[in-house]
Parts: sequence; structure tokens; C-alpha cells
Amino acid sequence: MAKMNDPRDLLIHELADILYVEQALVKTLPTLAKEATDKPLVQGFQEHLAETKQHVTRVQRAFELLGADVKAEQCPGFDGLKEEHDEFVSEQSPSPAVLDAFLTGAAARTEHYEIAAYEGMIALARGLGERGAAQLLAQNLAEEKAALTKMKTIANRLAGASAAAKAA
Repeated sequence: MAKMNDPRDLLIHELADILYVEQALVKTLPTLAKEATDKPLVQGFQEHLAETKQHVTRVQRAFELLGADVKAEQCPGFDGLKEEHDEFVSEQSPSPAVLDAFLTGAAARTEHYEIAAYEGMIALARGLGERGAAQLLAQNLAEEKAALTKMKTIANRLAGASAAAKAA
């Protein structure tokens, strides 16, 4: 493996990583929407799918602005999050209410991962004077933060409903 010395190379590497994540989410979000039973949660996954398709387009555009080949690189961090989901669903056979609660947590973990990635890439792009790329990535970051806020709201509502049902 060649030694990476150029921050621009790191930015391109990070773009390849997040492109993999966003493309994988385009495939994964419909499954999550089918697994969920809570209507606002289903809707949240469906809405975020449309946003995620735009995230893919923006990341591809950032590659182009940097004059780099558009390519995705496997992301072990995201793969681990997906594996955790798959194992939980298959091994725990959760009730619909438990699955919905789990899905909000899984979605929040994924959003946190993406938020951290975008914040790092934006700092690199700005440091390199790549304002156009930074701007595209900042749009994705804003949408990821909004998606996290939605998931937190849904998670809190589901937790409240679960506590109320338990008390009854």
C-alpha cells in the first residue's frame, strides 16, 4: 500500500468511503421501510431515501469538481452497522414495537457516522480551498443532521408509547 502524504488524496479517499455508504443506503433504506411498522418511521425512511439519492449525486459531483475519478470504496464502518442490524433482526426475532425502536437507534448510529464523515470532509475541502466541493458536502451534512433530528423525535415518541403501554 502506498503511503498517503497529500490531504487531497485523503479527501478523495473519504469521498470514496462516503459514496459507498450513500449507495449502500439507497439499497438498504427500502428494506428498513418495509421492516418498520410505525407510519412516521416508514415515512422517515422513505423521505430519507429520496435525500440519499441526492447525496450520491452531490458526492459524485464533488469528485468531478476535484478532477478525480468517481469511485466507491468499501466502508467497514458502515458494513459493521449493517451487519449489526442483520444479526439483530435474524437472531432476536423482535416484536414490531421492539423492531421499530431498534430501527430508530440503528438509523441514528448511521446518521452519526455520516455526520462525522461529512464534517471531516468539509474541513478538508475548505482547507484545500475546494469551496464548491465543500458546499455540496455541506448540503448533505445539513440533511443528515435533519434526518438525525427526525429519528430522535420518533425514538422519543416510541419510547414514550412503550412506557405508557407498560404502565397500563
